[in-house]
Amino acid sequence: MIHSLFLVNNSGDMFLEKHWKSVIHRSICDYFFEAQSKAAGPEDVPPILATPHHYLINIYKNQMYFIAVVLTEVPPLFVIEFLHRVVSTFEDYFGDCTESIVKDNYVIVYELLDEMLDNGFPLATESNVLKELIRPPNFLRTISDTVTGKSTNMSDTLPTGQLSNIPWRRTGVKYTNNEAYFDVIEEVDVIIDKSGSTVFAEIQGYIDCLIKLSGMPDLTLSFINPRLLDDVSFHPCIRFKRWESEKILSFVPPDGNFRLISYHIGSQNMVAIPIYIKHNICLKEGSAGRLDITIGPKQTMGKTVENVVLEVPFSKSVLNATLTLTQGKYTFDPVSKVLIWDVGKIDPSKLPNIKGNIILQAGAPLPESNPTISVQFSISQMAVSGLKVNRLDMYGEKYKPFKGVKYVTKAGKFQVRT
Repeated sequence: MIHSLFLVNNSGDMFLEKHWKSVIHRSICDYFFEAQSKAAGPEDVPPILATPHHYLINIYKNQMYFIAVVLTEVPPLFVIEFLHRVVSTFEDYFGDCTESIVKDNYVIVYELLDEMLDNGFPLATESNVLKELIRPPNFLRTISDTVTGKSTNMSDTLPTGQLSNIPWRRTGVKYTNNEAYFDVIEEVDVIIDKSGSTVFAEIQGYIDCLIKLSGMPDLTLSFINPRLLDDVSFHPCIRFKRWESEKILSFVPPDGNFRLISYHIGSQNMVAIPIYIKHNICLKEGSAGRLDITIGPKQTMGKTVENVVLEVPFSKSVLNATLTLTQGKYTFDPVSKVLIWDVGKIDPSKLPNIKGNIILQAGAPLPESNPTISVQFSISQMAVSGLKVNRLDMYGEKYKPFKGVKYVTKAGKFQVRT
Protein backbone atom coordinates (compact mmCIF):
# COMPACT_ATOMS: atom_id res chain seq x y z
CA MET A 1 0.00 0.00 0.00
CA ILE A 2 1.54 3.36 1.05
CA HIS A 3 5.32 3.22 1.36
CA SER A 4 6.18 6.84 2.14
CA LEU A 5 4.65 10.23 2.82
CA PHE A 6 6.24 13.59 2.01
CA LEU A 7 5.02 17.05 3.03
CA VAL A 8 6.03 19.90 0.73
CA ASN A 9 5.20 23.61 1.00
CA ASN A 10 4.45 26.04 -1.83
CA SER A 11 8.12 26.96 -2.15
CA GLY A 12 9.09 23.37 -2.88
CA ASP A 13 10.72 22.77 0.52
CA MET A 14 10.25 19.25 1.86
CA PHE A 15 9.84 19.65 5.62
CA LEU A 16 8.61 16.18 6.63
CA GLU A 17 9.00 12.63 5.38
CA LYS A 18 7.72 9.39 6.84
CA HIS A 19 8.43 5.81 5.65
CA TRP A 20 6.45 2.70 6.62
CA LYS A 21 7.93 -0.06 4.48
CA SER A 22 11.19 0.59 2.67
CA VAL A 23 12.89 3.98 2.66
CA ILE A 24 12.26 5.75 -0.64
CA HIS A 25 14.70 8.54 -1.43
CA ARG A 26 13.22 12.02 -1.52
CA SER A 27 14.49 12.45 -5.07
CA ILE A 28 11.31 10.62 -6.15
CA CYS A 29 9.54 13.95 -5.60
CA ASP A 30 11.43 15.43 -8.57
CA TYR A 31 8.65 14.02 -10.74
CA PHE A 32 6.16 15.94 -8.64
CA PHE A 33 8.17 19.17 -8.80
CA GLU A 34 8.28 18.87 -12.60
CA ALA A 35 4.49 18.54 -12.74
CA GLN A 36 4.14 21.41 -10.28
CA SER A 37 6.23 23.72 -12.47
CA LYS A 38 3.94 23.02 -15.44
CA ALA A 39 0.70 23.58 -13.50
CA ALA A 40 -1.17 26.88 -13.82
CA GLY A 41 -1.78 27.05 -10.06
CA PRO A 42 -1.11 25.12 -6.84
CA GLU A 43 -4.39 23.21 -7.07
CA ASP A 44 -3.88 22.28 -10.73
CA VAL A 45 -1.18 19.66 -10.11
CA PRO A 46 -2.51 16.25 -11.26
CA PRO A 47 -3.50 14.22 -8.18
CA ILE A 48 -1.96 11.04 -9.59
CA LEU A 49 1.50 10.93 -11.19
CA ALA A 50 2.94 7.75 -12.69
CA THR A 51 6.73 7.29 -12.61
CA PRO A 52 8.75 4.34 -13.99
CA HIS A 53 8.59 2.43 -10.68
CA HIS A 54 6.23 4.39 -8.40
CA TYR A 55 2.92 6.22 -8.24
CA LEU A 56 2.72 9.63 -6.55
CA ILE A 57 -0.72 10.49 -5.16
CA ASN A 58 -1.12 13.96 -3.68
CA ILE A 59 -3.60 16.44 -2.25
CA TYR A 60 -3.19 20.19 -1.65
CA LYS A 61 -4.40 21.56 1.69
CA ASN A 62 -3.53 24.74 3.59
CA GLN A 63 -0.69 25.66 1.21
CA MET A 64 0.90 22.22 1.65
CA TYR A 65 1.17 19.16 -0.58
CA PHE A 66 0.67 15.75 1.02
CA ILE A 67 2.42 13.28 -1.33
CA ALA A 68 1.97 9.53 -0.84
CA VAL A 69 4.27 7.11 -2.66
CA VAL A 70 3.02 3.65 -3.64
CA LEU A 71 4.78 0.90 -5.60
CA THR A 72 1.79 -1.09 -6.84
CA GLU A 73 -1.53 -0.15 -8.36
CA VAL A 74 -4.06 0.70 -5.65
CA PRO A 75 -7.45 2.45 -5.75
CA PRO A 76 -6.31 6.11 -5.85
CA LEU A 77 -9.40 7.39 -4.03
CA PHE A 78 -8.50 5.08 -1.14
CA VAL A 79 -5.13 6.83 -0.77
CA ILE A 80 -6.64 10.30 -1.30
CA GLU A 81 -9.24 9.64 1.41
CA PHE A 82 -6.47 8.56 3.79
CA LEU A 83 -4.52 11.77 3.10
CA HIS A 84 -7.62 13.84 3.85
CA ARG A 85 -8.05 11.83 7.05
CA VAL A 86 -4.47 12.74 8.02
CA VAL A 87 -5.27 16.44 7.54
CA SER A 88 -8.50 16.23 9.57
CA THR A 89 -6.66 14.37 12.36
CA PHE A 90 -4.00 17.08 12.56
CA GLU A 91 -6.74 19.74 12.66
CA ASP A 92 -8.50 17.89 15.46
CA TYR A 93 -5.30 17.53 17.51
CA PHE A 94 -3.72 20.94 16.92
CA GLY A 95 -6.69 23.15 16.01
CA ASP A 96 -5.33 23.72 12.50
CA CYS A 97 -3.03 22.08 9.97
CA THR A 98 -0.32 24.45 8.75
CA GLU A 99 3.39 24.13 8.09
CA SER A 100 4.36 25.95 11.29
CA ILE A 101 2.00 23.85 13.44
CA VAL A 102 3.33 20.60 11.96
CA LYS A 103 6.90 21.73 12.65
CA ASP A 104 6.04 22.68 16.23
CA ASN A 105 4.52 19.23 16.88
CA TYR A 106 6.91 16.91 15.03
CA VAL A 107 6.90 14.29 17.81
CA ILE A 108 3.12 13.93 17.98
CA VAL A 109 2.84 14.05 14.17
CA TYR A 110 5.22 11.08 13.77
CA GLU A 111 3.46 9.19 16.56
CA LEU A 112 0.10 9.73 14.86
CA LEU A 113 1.43 8.59 11.49
CA ASP A 114 2.86 5.47 13.13
CA GLU A 115 -0.56 4.53 14.51
CA MET A 116 -2.62 5.51 11.48
CA LEU A 117 -0.74 3.12 9.18
CA ASP A 118 0.56 -0.36 9.95
CA ASN A 119 3.09 -1.60 7.40
CA GLY A 120 1.54 0.79 4.89
CA PHE A 121 -2.11 -0.18 5.52
CA PRO A 122 -4.63 2.02 7.41
CA LEU A 123 -5.07 0.86 11.00
CA ALA A 124 -6.45 3.51 13.39
CA THR A 125 -7.94 6.57 11.70
CA GLU A 126 -10.73 7.50 14.11
CA SER A 127 -9.97 10.53 16.26
CA ASN A 128 -11.46 9.19 19.51
CA VAL A 129 -9.43 5.96 19.19
CA LEU A 130 -6.23 7.85 18.42
CA LYS A 131 -6.73 10.08 21.46
CA GLU A 132 -6.69 6.98 23.66
CA LEU A 133 -3.38 5.96 22.10
CA ILE A 134 -1.75 9.39 21.81
CA ARG A 135 -2.69 12.22 24.13
CA PRO A 136 -3.42 15.59 22.48
CA PRO A 137 -0.75 18.25 23.05
CA ASN A 138 -0.73 19.89 26.46
CA PHE A 139 1.34 22.91 27.48
CA LEU A 140 2.61 21.49 30.78
CA ARG A 141 3.36 18.09 29.25
CA THR A 142 5.27 19.78 26.42
CA ILE A 143 7.49 21.57 28.94
CA SER A 144 8.03 18.32 30.87
CA ASP A 145 8.97 16.45 27.70
CA THR A 146 11.40 19.20 26.73
CA VAL A 147 13.12 19.16 30.14
CA THR A 148 13.32 15.37 30.48
CA GLY A 149 13.93 14.61 26.81
CA LYS A 150 11.25 11.87 26.92
CA SER A 151 7.84 11.68 25.27
CA THR A 152 4.87 11.02 27.55
CA ASN A 153 2.27 11.28 24.79
CA MET A 154 1.87 7.54 24.23
CA SER A 155 -0.58 5.52 26.32
CA ASP A 156 0.54 2.22 27.89
CA THR A 157 -2.73 0.41 27.14
CA LEU A 158 -4.39 -0.56 23.86
CA PRO A 159 -7.75 1.19 23.23
CA THR A 160 -10.65 -1.09 24.05
CA GLY A 161 -12.40 -0.17 20.80
CA GLN A 162 -9.59 -1.66 18.73
CA LEU A 163 -10.43 -5.12 20.09
CA SER A 164 -14.17 -4.98 19.26
CA ASN A 165 -16.16 -5.25 16.06
CA ILE A 166 -16.86 -1.52 16.34
CA PRO A 167 -13.30 -0.15 16.18
CA TRP A 168 -14.44 3.45 15.69
CA ARG A 169 -15.98 3.73 19.18
CA ARG A 170 -14.33 3.30 22.56
CA THR A 171 -16.19 1.35 25.22
CA GLY A 172 -17.29 2.55 28.63
CA VAL A 173 -18.37 6.01 27.49
CA LYS A 174 -20.42 7.84 30.12
CA TYR A 175 -22.05 11.26 30.01
CA THR A 176 -24.24 13.04 32.55
CA ASN A 177 -26.32 14.61 29.76
CA ASN A 178 -26.96 12.78 26.49
CA GLU A 179 -26.55 15.15 23.56
CA ALA A 180 -26.10 14.91 19.81
CA TYR A 181 -25.48 17.78 17.40
CA PHE A 182 -25.80 17.61 13.61
CA ASP A 183 -24.51 20.25 11.18
CA VAL A 184 -25.80 20.03 7.60
CA ILE A 185 -23.31 22.10 5.59
CA GLU A 186 -23.63 22.66 1.84
CA GLU A 187 -21.20 24.35 -0.55
CA VAL A 188 -22.66 25.80 -3.73
CA ASP A 189 -20.56 25.95 -6.91
CA VAL A 190 -22.22 28.24 -9.45
CA ILE A 191 -21.28 29.99 -12.69
CA ILE A 192 -23.62 32.76 -13.93
CA ASP A 193 -23.36 34.44 -17.34
CA LYS A 194 -23.73 38.15 -18.20
CA SER A 195 -27.51 37.98 -18.45
CA GLY A 196 -27.88 36.33 -15.03
CA SER A 197 -28.67 32.86 -16.34
CA THR A 198 -27.11 29.88 -14.61
CA VAL A 199 -24.44 28.16 -16.71
CA PHE A 200 -23.41 25.56 -14.14
CA ALA A 201 -24.58 24.77 -10.61
CA GLU A 202 -23.96 21.92 -8.20
CA ILE A 203 -23.93 21.31 -4.45
CA GLN A 204 -21.38 19.47 -2.32
CA GLY A 205 -22.75 18.74 1.13
CA TYR A 206 -21.81 16.91 4.29
CA ILE A 207 -23.22 16.19 7.73
CA ASP A 208 -20.85 16.73 10.65
CA CYS A 209 -21.78 15.32 14.06
CA LEU A 210 -20.85 15.83 17.68
CA ILE A 211 -22.11 12.82 19.66
CA LYS A 212 -22.09 12.74 23.46
CA LEU A 213 -24.09 9.61 24.29
CA SER A 214 -23.35 7.05 26.99
CA GLY A 215 -22.82 3.36 26.38
CA MET A 216 -23.16 1.89 22.90
CA PRO A 217 -26.05 3.82 21.27
CA ASP A 218 -27.68 2.47 18.12
CA LEU A 219 -29.16 5.41 16.18
CA THR A 220 -31.30 5.87 13.10
CA LEU A 221 -31.47 9.17 11.23
CA SER A 222 -34.14 9.79 8.59
CA PHE A 223 -34.72 12.59 6.09
CA ILE A 224 -37.90 14.13 4.76
CA ASN A 225 -36.53 14.09 1.20
CA PRO A 226 -33.68 11.53 1.01
CA ARG A 227 -34.01 11.15 -2.78
CA LEU A 228 -32.18 14.46 -3.19
CA LEU A 229 -28.91 12.83 -2.12
CA ASP A 230 -26.64 11.54 -4.85
CA ASP A 231 -23.12 10.12 -4.90
CA VAL A 232 -23.13 9.62 -1.12
CA SER A 233 -19.96 8.77 0.82
CA PHE A 234 -20.57 7.11 4.20
CA HIS A 235 -18.68 6.82 7.44
CA PRO A 236 -17.80 3.13 8.14
CA CYS A 237 -20.28 3.08 11.04
CA ILE A 238 -23.30 3.29 8.70
CA ARG A 239 -25.16 0.09 7.75
CA PHE A 240 -25.24 0.38 3.99
CA LYS A 241 -27.94 -2.23 3.34
CA ARG A 242 -30.42 -0.31 5.52
CA TRP A 243 -29.75 2.82 3.49
CA GLU A 244 -30.19 0.98 0.18
CA SER A 245 -33.52 -0.53 1.16
CA GLU A 246 -35.12 2.18 3.32
CA LYS A 247 -33.03 5.35 2.78
CA ILE A 248 -32.46 5.50 6.54
CA LEU A 249 -29.07 6.03 8.18
CA SER A 250 -28.60 3.34 10.84
CA PHE A 251 -25.35 3.46 12.81
CA VAL A 252 -23.48 3.11 16.09
CA PRO A 253 -21.66 6.47 16.15
CA PRO A 254 -18.10 7.23 17.19
CA ASP A 255 -17.68 9.30 20.34
CA GLY A 256 -17.14 13.00 19.72
CA ASN A 257 -16.72 14.77 16.38
CA PHE A 258 -16.90 12.94 13.05
CA ARG A 259 -18.30 13.31 9.53
CA LEU A 260 -21.34 11.08 9.02
CA ILE A 261 -21.86 11.40 5.26
CA SER A 262 -20.77 13.46 2.28
CA TYR A 263 -23.05 13.88 -0.72
CA HIS A 264 -23.24 15.57 -4.09
CA ILE A 265 -26.20 17.14 -5.89
CA GLY A 266 -25.46 17.58 -9.58
CA SER A 267 -26.45 20.24 -12.08
CA GLN A 268 -29.35 18.10 -13.35
CA ASN A 269 -31.26 19.15 -10.21
CA MET A 270 -32.70 22.62 -9.74
CA VAL A 271 -30.27 24.63 -7.59
CA ALA A 272 -31.78 27.83 -6.19
CA ILE A 273 -29.25 30.67 -6.25
CA PRO A 274 -29.72 32.60 -2.97
CA ILE A 275 -28.15 35.92 -4.07
CA TYR A 276 -27.98 38.14 -7.14
CA ILE A 277 -25.39 40.62 -8.42
CA LYS A 278 -25.94 43.71 -10.56
CA HIS A 279 -22.67 44.75 -12.19
CA ASN A 280 -21.30 47.23 -14.66
CA ILE A 281 -17.58 47.04 -15.45
CA CYS A 282 -16.39 49.19 -18.33
CA LEU A 283 -12.73 49.43 -19.36
CA LYS A 284 -11.92 51.88 -22.17
CA GLU A 285 -8.55 52.48 -23.81
CA GLY A 286 -7.05 55.87 -23.06
CA SER A 287 -9.39 56.71 -20.17
CA ALA A 288 -10.29 55.60 -16.67
CA GLY A 289 -12.58 52.62 -16.43
CA ARG A 290 -15.75 52.43 -14.37
CA LEU A 291 -16.93 49.81 -11.89
CA ASP A 292 -20.37 49.55 -10.27
CA ILE A 293 -21.43 46.41 -8.35
CA THR A 294 -24.52 45.85 -6.18
CA ILE A 295 -25.21 42.60 -4.34
CA GLY A 296 -28.42 41.47 -2.67
CA PRO A 297 -30.36 38.40 -1.48
CA LYS A 298 -33.21 36.81 -3.42
CA GLN A 299 -36.50 38.12 -2.03
CA THR A 300 -37.95 34.62 -1.75
CA MET A 301 -35.18 33.34 0.48
CA GLY A 302 -36.02 34.97 3.82
CA LYS A 303 -32.60 34.27 5.38
CA THR A 304 -29.69 36.56 6.27
CA VAL A 305 -26.66 36.37 3.98
CA GLU A 306 -23.46 36.70 6.02
CA ASN A 307 -19.67 36.73 5.56
CA VAL A 308 -19.97 38.07 2.01
CA VAL A 309 -16.65 38.65 0.23
CA LEU A 310 -16.31 39.64 -3.44
CA GLU A 311 -13.09 39.13 -5.38
CA VAL A 312 -12.42 40.71 -8.79
CA PRO A 313 -9.12 39.82 -10.54
CA PHE A 314 -8.15 42.51 -13.05
CA SER A 315 -5.63 42.38 -15.91
CA LYS A 316 -2.06 43.69 -15.73
CA SER A 317 -3.11 46.92 -17.47
CA VAL A 318 -4.93 48.11 -14.32
CA LEU A 319 -2.79 50.27 -12.03
CA ASN A 320 -5.16 51.14 -9.20
CA ALA A 321 -8.78 51.56 -8.16
CA THR A 322 -10.44 54.57 -6.52
CA LEU A 323 -13.78 53.40 -5.17
CA THR A 324 -16.51 54.43 -2.78
CA LEU A 325 -18.75 51.91 -1.01
CA THR A 326 -21.84 51.90 1.18
CA GLN A 327 -20.84 48.96 3.38
CA GLY A 328 -17.75 47.00 4.44
CA LYS A 329 -14.21 47.68 3.27
CA TYR A 330 -12.14 47.00 0.18
CA THR A 331 -8.48 46.45 -0.71
CA PHE A 332 -6.73 46.50 -4.07
CA ASP A 333 -3.39 44.72 -4.43
CA PRO A 334 -1.32 46.54 -7.10
CA VAL A 335 0.91 43.47 -7.52
CA SER A 336 -1.68 40.71 -8.01
CA LYS A 337 -4.26 43.20 -9.45
CA VAL A 338 -7.00 41.70 -7.27
CA LEU A 339 -9.81 43.76 -5.76
CA ILE A 340 -11.32 42.27 -2.57
CA TRP A 341 -14.51 43.72 -1.12
CA ASP A 342 -15.36 42.45 2.37
CA VAL A 343 -19.09 43.17 2.62
CA GLY A 344 -20.05 41.29 5.80
CA LYS A 345 -23.80 40.87 6.42
CA ILE A 346 -26.31 42.03 3.80
CA ASP A 347 -29.18 44.21 4.98
CA PRO A 348 -32.05 43.73 2.47
CA SER A 349 -33.34 47.26 3.20
CA LYS A 350 -30.04 48.85 2.11
CA LEU A 351 -28.16 46.82 -0.48
CA PRO A 352 -24.34 47.06 -0.48
CA ASN A 353 -22.84 48.94 -3.44
CA ILE A 354 -19.31 49.71 -4.59
CA LYS A 355 -18.46 52.00 -7.48
CA GLY A 356 -15.72 54.25 -8.75
CA ASN A 357 -12.86 54.58 -11.21
CA ILE A 358 -10.41 51.96 -12.45
CA ILE A 359 -7.07 53.55 -13.38
CA LEU A 360 -5.47 52.01 -16.48
CA GLN A 361 -1.88 52.08 -17.64
CA ALA A 362 -1.37 54.42 -20.57
CA GLY A 363 -0.84 52.58 -23.84
CA ALA A 364 -1.37 49.14 -22.32
CA PRO A 365 -3.58 46.74 -24.32
CA LEU A 366 -7.05 46.15 -22.93
CA PRO A 367 -8.06 42.65 -21.80
CA GLU A 368 -10.11 40.58 -24.24
CA SER A 369 -12.96 40.24 -21.74
CA ASN A 370 -14.11 41.69 -18.45
CA PRO A 371 -13.01 39.97 -15.21
CA THR A 372 -15.04 37.27 -13.50
CA ILE A 373 -16.52 38.19 -10.12
CA SER A 374 -16.04 35.52 -7.44
CA VAL A 375 -18.31 35.63 -4.38
CA GLN A 376 -18.04 33.92 -1.01
CA PHE A 377 -20.94 33.92 1.45
CA SER A 378 -22.68 31.84 4.10
CA ILE A 379 -26.31 31.46 5.17
CA SER A 380 -27.19 29.94 8.55
CA GLN A 381 -30.26 27.78 9.14
CA MET A 382 -30.68 27.04 5.44
CA ALA A 383 -29.76 24.15 3.19
CA VAL A 384 -30.00 25.45 -0.34
CA SER A 385 -30.77 21.97 -1.67
CA GLY A 386 -33.87 21.75 0.53
CA LEU A 387 -32.59 18.71 2.45
CA LYS A 388 -34.35 18.35 5.81
CA VAL A 389 -33.68 15.99 8.72
CA ASN A 390 -36.87 14.26 9.82
CA ARG A 391 -36.02 12.58 13.15
CA LEU A 392 -33.36 10.79 15.15
CA ASP A 393 -34.29 7.64 17.08
CA MET A 394 -32.33 5.42 19.41
CA TYR A 395 -32.88 1.67 19.24
CA GLY A 396 -35.23 0.48 21.99
CA GLU A 397 -36.83 3.83 22.76
CA LYS A 398 -37.94 6.67 20.58
CA TYR A 399 -36.73 10.05 21.67
CA LYS A 400 -34.72 12.92 20.29
CA PRO A 401 -31.53 13.39 22.26
CA PHE A 402 -30.12 15.95 19.86
CA LYS A 403 -30.31 19.63 20.68
CA GLY A 404 -31.13 20.55 17.10
CA VAL A 405 -29.95 20.45 13.52
CA LYS A 406 -27.93 23.36 12.17
CA TYR A 407 -28.11 24.08 8.44
CA VAL A 408 -25.41 26.16 6.74
CA THR A 409 -25.02 27.13 3.08
CA LYS A 410 -21.64 28.28 1.79
CA ALA A 411 -20.50 29.47 -1.62
CA GLY A 412 -17.70 27.24 -2.78
CA LYS A 413 -17.14 28.76 -6.25
CA PHE A 414 -19.79 31.37 -6.98
CA GLN A 415 -18.65 33.10 -10.16
CA VAL A 416 -20.35 35.81 -12.21
CA ARG A 417 -19.14 36.46 -15.74
CA THR A 418 -19.28 40.19 -16.47
